Amino acid sequence: MAMNDTLAMALNNMLNADKVGKDNCVVKPLSKITKAVLEIMKDNHYIGEYTEIDDKKGGFININLIGGLNKCGAIKPRFSATIDEFTKFEKRFLPAKNFGIIIISTPKGIMTLEQAKEKNIGGKLLAYIY
Repeated sequence: MAMNDTLAMALNNMLNADKVGKDNCVVKPLSKITKAVLEIMKDNHYIGEYTEIDDKKGGFININLIGGLNKCGAIKPRFSATIDEFTKFEKRFLPAKNFGIIIISTPKGIMTLEQAKEKNIGGKLLAYIY
């Protein structure tokens, strides 16, 4: 199976494992974007701790699931979003106001849409989680 989007696969694996009630899930291969997204998810209490394991074949992450996921997914295509378009994308990808997060890749790093609003910068949409 060709792996083109490691972030989409990681989010899909987590969602499926969470749905069937597993308390942990393994995501491979490792990517910087996936790690950054996991860090944001952990900070927002969607997942528990995670550990990186380097197996010399791309590595993998063991994630502790805490049952905080309702839905998550990668945003395809990776839309570019300016500050004045943020509300439009929030309405499209999140079920309600102030419910869930959208993760965006900006020139200042990967962050949530809220943080990008505070810093007044746009970027490319990566994922949504609620």
